[in-house]
Amino acid sequence: MEVKEKRRGLVQVYTGNGKGKTTAALGQVLRAVGKGHRAIIIQFMKGQIAYGELTSVGHLPGAEIEQYGRPDFVNKKDPEQVDIDLARKGLERAKEVVMSGEYDMVVLDEMNITLDYRLVREDEVLELIGNRPEHVELILTGRYAPPSIINIADLVTYMCEVKHPYMAGVEAREGIEF
Repeated sequence: MEVKEKRRGLVQVYTGNGKGKTTAALGQVLRAVGKGHRAIIIQFMKGQIAYGELTSVGHLPGAEIEQYGRPDFVNKKDPEQVDIDLARKGLERAKEVVMSGEYDMVVLDEMNITLDYRLVREDEVLELIGNRPEHVELILTGRYAPPSIINIADLVTYMCEVKHPYMAGVEAREGIEF
């Protein structure tokens, strides 16, 4: 395999109440691996649901995906210990893969909501961002990105819901929403 020139990695944030945050990050992964880069997606608060991206990523050379969550909703006011433990395990894995320098792109899917629910500490995520190897592109998705993350990011996209099929009673559709 040819050696790629290392380029400066940036921090991207996809947040807001609109649909498409994870999808945008997955599009970045698709683009990256298409150019021979290695990418990993670490999903927080998602687990044991057959999301389409789990199958698709398995077919992409250079891309990996891991989940650190349960299929159940997390109670924001009183999260269960298992949810805290899974988020903590996901953050430790994120630190490991980011600091290894082996990946050109690391997606922390639903990290912003994980922070909002206080399942992991904001200072640890900021430290991870600040200490990452220069070439690592880091993408954080999820509603409620905290101001500290927005301020440190190089790119912030706010997805704004204008209209959604849920409003008309349309249930989540396989291959579209999951």
